[in-house]
Amino acid sequence: MNYFPNNISSLLLTLLVISLSPLLVYPHSHEDFVACLSHRSAANQDLVSTNVYTPINSSYTPTLQFSIRNPRFRSSATANPQVIITPVNETQIPDIVHCAKYTGLQIRTRGGGHDYEGVSYQSPIPFVMVDLIKMREIVINREEETAWVQAGATLGELYYRISQTSRTLAFPAGGCFTVGVGGHISGGGYGALIRKFGIAAEHVVDARIIDVNGRILDRKSMGEELFWAIRGGGGGSFGIVSAWKMQLVRVPETLTIFTVNRTLEQNLTQLVHRWQYVAPNLPNDLFVAMVIRNVNTTGGNRTVQATFISLFLGGVDNLLPLLADRFPELGVRREDCTEVTWVQAAMVFGNRMPNASTEVLRTRAPYTNNPFKAKSDYIQEPIPVHGFEGLWKLFGEKEAKFVELNWAPYGGRMWEVPANALPFPHRRGNLYKILHLLYWDEPGREASERHVNWMRKMYAYLEPFVSKNPRGAYINYRDLDIGVNNNEGNTSYAQASEWGLKYFKTNFKRLVRIKTMADPTNFFRHEQSIPTLRWKRNH
Repeated sequence: MNYFPNNISSLLLTLLVISLSPLLVYPHSHEDFVACLSHRSAANQDLVSTNVYTPINSSYTPTLQFSIRNPRFRSSATANPQVIITPVNETQIPDIVHCAKYTGLQIRTRGGGHDYEGVSYQSPIPFVMVDLIKMREIVINREEETAWVQAGATLGELYYRISQTSRTLAFPAGGCFTVGVGGHISGGGYGALIRKFGIAAEHVVDARIIDVNGRILDRKSMGEELFWAIRGGGGGSFGIVSAWKMQLVRVPETLTIFTVNRTLEQNLTQLVHRWQYVAPNLPNDLFVAMVIRNVNTTGGNRTVQATFISLFLGGVDNLLPLLADRFPELGVRREDCTEVTWVQAAMVFGNRMPNASTEVLRTRAPYTNNPFKAKSDYIQEPIPVHGFEGLWKLFGEKEAKFVELNWAPYGGRMWEVPANALPFPHRRGNLYKILHLLYWDEPGREASERHVNWMRKMYAYLEPFVSKNPRGAYINYRDLDIGVNNNEGNTSYAQASEWGLKYFKTNFKRLVRIKTMADPTNFFRHEQSIPTLRWKRNH
């Protein structure tokens, strides 16, 4: 059953031509790829004329750069795609897969463009970029409380559609509106509802994927192993997911948010230290995250500030006594709190005001245009006070001007779901997760290298305080520093384990087995895609 409008006759014609056409093999060039597409089906003529861009097209550069969220990868030295394709429905994707295979080009798939290392739109190997920006349809079934969402839609677009349907339905995903739904779910995305409902992938009940053979598969036809793998095993490894079916969750009509700032001069160190013991052990309905950054004082000096930002599934009259009992040191007052709907809370976590128009959710404009480097960590034992004091000293260095640490508490459902339920393994035993971010506003390669090296320095400083054997990492905060595959696609299990075990722990081995069955030639690959097993013949 197809859940989105498309031209059935064009699909049948495409399938007929595929079955009758001779197997053609082209050298890798964008001209041959486009010729292959045109050869495959008369239905592809419209695709080629309106949705295929090569470097000689005037729309190529604007299309490429529109969804590049990290300006580090906008330079002329970046390895750009030979062809950009923006399909409008999933029936156009099988021919794209076929022609990429037979012209020797890789495929990189881009949704919202938020891959932190840019692997969805750059590659050292000649490649085609499939940009899903035109596949953004969202169909909500109010009776089932489900939504079919095409993979090119953003989280903001999904939240907007839900808000137009119900005040008490929600989806537990992230706070950045411009993040693509496809990549978010593929990497185990999460948001402020994580302690109540877990990660977004836990609420996916069906999906549609185009595999290496060009087949369009749903949950039943792909099988439970592949369905398990695509819900958190990272994007770009198993095929091109075209749509997800999500089970929405119910939330109260009234929620409460608060944002409280504290600086070093306001007992910040002790509050942050105490937060580690409190936040993971609060009731599941309460999420209290932290963002730690440098700010300027009124006197023009720099200090460290923590922003405590919270979401509570209930009214302020229930929240205040709970905070007074469990975290009195924070000193939250009634005037710090605002009662909101779920979609208003989503806007606050997306750095907007709760009374802003919900139309802001539909924008694809980035929140910032500064280059950045990111890393991630999981904390299993509270960091001691002296650990923070050393961290604040690093914050005082020149390169740390725009450093930002985002701390998301676990506990609740994150400690209830088994580590092997989905590829995302970071569950019980973790107190919280840290996203390390460093932005800069200086141009040039030298400035970029200097700031990236500072981030590596801070990451090294934190090593004694974070998870070990392996040091855990989160694939949606991709970090190529922790290991990469070979460009040729012949990466061994041992080599890939350098990064794979950090992201997936013991689930990595299962992902490799599934990859070997689903894509034995390792066609869908990138710097941190799941590798295939290489079998040796006995002699």
